[in-house]
Amino acid sequence: MTAPVRVLVCDDQALIRTGFATIIDAQPDLEVVGECGDGRAAVDLAGRLRPDVVVMDVRMPVLDGIGATRLLAGAGVPDPVKVLVVTTFNLDEYVYEALRAGASGFLLKDAPPAQLLQGIRTVASGAALLAPEVTRQLVGRYAARIRPAEEVPQTQLAPRELEVLRLIAEGLSNSEIAAALVISQETVKTYVSRILTKLDLRDRVQAVVYAYRRGLVT
Repeated sequence: MTAPVRVLVCDDQALIRTGFATIIDAQPDLEVVGECGDGRAAVDLAGRLRPDVVVMDVRMPVLDGIGATRLLAGAGVPDPVKVLVVTTFNLDEYVYEALRAGASGFLLKDAPPAQLLQGIRTVASGAALLAPEVTRQLVGRYAARIRPAEEVPQTQLAPRELEVLRLIAEGLSNSEIAAALVISQETVKTYVSRILTKLDLRDRVQAVVYAYRRGLVT
């Protein structure tokens, strides 16, 4: 029997926090191991409880979700924890920064319960939760701000891999990339895996951030 996914819920609004915990705990394959109301408490609890996934709000007192995410999953963290950011559309810029800080994905607070539960399972499995339609609206909106002014740097990616990376950053799913390039979805998965390995990126989320940071998306 597989052990349930251990979840830490962090939100400064008690009603939302309790609601999330109730929904999550009702699932046989998920277990809430802790709750807290600020980012500093999330970092402390995660260190003690070692959850599989932290469901993290963005705007909180003491330490916000971005800072907490950076401490839990950022570059150089020896044993990173998977973080699922849950936020609202009016916090777009904060979500981008959270993804850059190391979050494995994000959801909107008004998402249906089933989407929250699937999001936790997706992140726990090691995959990135980055809905293509949200990527287009969110990351794309800040492309001008985050794209560097200098020329596009050289990367170690082959031309086809660069093409796939650009399509990922534009918010296309694997099936959409396969259709656009007239290749199989399995081939797309192979390209994505190569891209992540060559660029030393953890997941698809980091690939999107990488592409925008280096001006690979026009």
